[in-house]
Amino acid sequence: MQLTMLGTSCMMPTKERNPSAVYLEFKGEGILFDCAEGTQRQMRIAGINLAKVSKICISHWHGDHVFGLPGLLLTIFSLDLTRTVDVYGPRGSKRAFSTMFGEIEVETKFNMRIHEVHEGKFFENEDFLLESMPMQHQVPCVGFAFVEKDRRRIKVDYVKKLGIPDGPLLGELQRGNTIIHKGKKVDADDATTTVHGKKIAFITDTIPNKNCLTLAENADILICDSTYSSKLHDKADEHGHMTALQAGQIASQANVKKLLLTHFSARYKSTHELEEDARTAFDNSHAAYDFLRVNL
Repeated sequence: MQLTMLGTSCMMPTKERNPSAVYLEFKGEGILFDCAEGTQRQMRIAGINLAKVSKICISHWHGDHVFGLPGLLLTIFSLDLTRTVDVYGPRGSKRAFSTMFGEIEVETKFNMRIHEVHEGKFFENEDFLLESMPMQHQVPCVGFAFVEKDRRRIKVDYVKKLGIPDGPLLGELQRGNTIIHKGKKVDADDATTTVHGKKIAFITDTIPNKNCLTLAENADILICDSTYSSKLHDKADEHGHMTALQAGQIASQANVKKLLLTHFSARYKSTHELEEDARTAFDNSHAAYDFLRVNL
């Protein structure tokens, strides 16, 4: 699993930063969180295969989070017309998507599905699930969480001792099922160990609220709006954003392992002040930068 920060600026690009976009690749599948202008170029610079993108999660329909959508989607479908791309966003997303693409000739054979998400789980397969929670911004806005499911790892020495061969029996144990081998029961709890899945939370463009804590709870990584330092608390509140200190407080209260600050105001040429601000509440706080990669 690899996380790539594609855009860490708010509202407008700077020489160093593109606006909001985060790419997560898991088992060959690409999930994009927000898609600001220039996102597909950022992806190419980062060496990301655009054809892997299967899901795009949009926090809200402000331009600095969605203006890259038309170009990216048209490119994806030019690479693979058979691919299905699911776009998830807050209430009003179907109308907003239709408005954005209204004057663009998008062929009907393109497999795009637009989903409006609210609170709770909105996607699940055998490997992971995706969750959303409403945030508090000037327009409908949601935060997202990617949750990898726990899996079982075979105790190699144990199964070798029992003489269990590679094949279907090991698969059954990994699925948590008891097997019969040479007339004896072998319990999955004895033959495997549990590997706990990773959790990544993405929260942007909101003032602090209880849903932030719910969504970020026990996350391995929290990517969080940190538009201003605590010196500009009133401005953050006025515009529906967070300070770096508030992001740190959420990380601390939600028992997060690592905090990545993002969505920085262009006024900050250096993120040192924001990083230090967050660390007064949560030590493991780091200012993200464009093309930062994190392996989990």
